[in-house]
Amino acid sequence: MKFIETDLAGAYLIELDLKEDERGFLARTFCRDEFEKRGLESRLAQANISSNARRGTLRGMHYQAPPRAEVKLVHCVQGALYDVILDLRPAAQTYCCYFGVELSAKNQSMLYVPQGFAHGFQTLEDNTVIYYMISEFYAPQYARGVRWNDPAFGISWPFSDPIISERDRQLPDYER
Repeated sequence: MKFIETDLAGAYLIELDLKEDERGFLARTFCRDEFEKRGLESRLAQANISSNARRGTLRGMHYQAPPRAEVKLVHCVQGALYDVILDLRPAAQTYCCYFGVELSAKNQSMLYVPQGFAHGFQTLEDNTVIYYMISEFYAPQYARGVRWNDPAFGISWPFSDPIISERDRQLPDYER
């Protein structure tokens, strides 16, 4: 695995080391030792899968508040998506800044999302599937979110008219 620092402190794009032959490939998607030697969270509590039938589907921007703040490791296993993280750590130099990257089954990259970040994505292809591991168990009482198109962040999404849940559509603007 190759860990590439993003412009947002603590967040990493991870490129897999694919071992390929005529059958396909094999790659490690997680190694506790590799994460620990970089000071990254290596205790993962839960794994989720998100299946998205239609291109343009947007999910986000979600996070869990302390004391259940979570780290995510996001991997696209089918299709393609534009993955976005948003720094909501008031003490960070990149507070309220975002980072977006294409994750796809073709590029096999992953995104490490630290605590204190909101996360969301928009699918670029039909039948996109995302697998992600999380450091905390889901706790609905700590679930939070900010609106995907809040002008305070200026996130540039691939499609301006997304397929989005009513819940995500009604998320509030962020208050600093």
